[in-house]
Amino acid sequence: MPAKIKNLTKTLLSDNWYTLNKYSFEYQKPNGEWSKQEREAYDRGNGSTILLYNTDKGTVILTRQFRLPTYVNGNSDGMLIETCAGLLDQHNAEDCIKKEAEEETGYKIEKVTKIFQAYMSPGSVTEIVHFFIAEYSENMKVSEGGGLEHEQENIEVLELKFDAAYAMIKSGEIMDGKTIMLLQYAKLHNLCS
Repeated sequence: MPAKIKNLTKTLLSDNWYTLNKYSFEYQKPNGEWSKQEREAYDRGNGSTILLYNTDKGTVILTRQFRLPTYVNGNSDGMLIETCAGLLDQHNAEDCIKKEAEEETGYKIEKVTKIFQAYMSPGSVTEIVHFFIAEYSENMKVSEGGGLEHEQENIEVLELKFDAAYAMIKSGEIMDGKTIMLLQYAKLHNLCS
């Protein structure tokens, strides 16, 4: 059923790091009445994320980096353990995640599998994240990873036993939504057993 929206207007509030727009519109409620509403939406583009796993070793590759929004919201050191991820920029989702995997983790991945896509915070952010998985092996390692210096990335690469990584969800050491989703997918599909 298409949304019943009319008189949509957009006002740019900020174009600093990404863009923040204020939208005014009229929304038709189920009873047929029109309601004037305003919302703000943060547009940072769409992204991709990937879980690199090794079935034989029972391991996954994750990253750890500083995330300011988590710090200002109570994460004492601001460090977050995550799956490799990045914005699409001018790339399609698959090309993007292959590029990001090599930059961030040091592994050159040729074959990836898209498993789903999801809005991660649809109440305020326009971003769709494309979720991928790929098996990695030691012969795919082409660098130490760590991200790009000119993008001010200081990424620590972690190779963890899958069971240890999965337990970090319960312990609160892993609090990133996309990472939790991918680790749960791996558990459900026995990727590292």
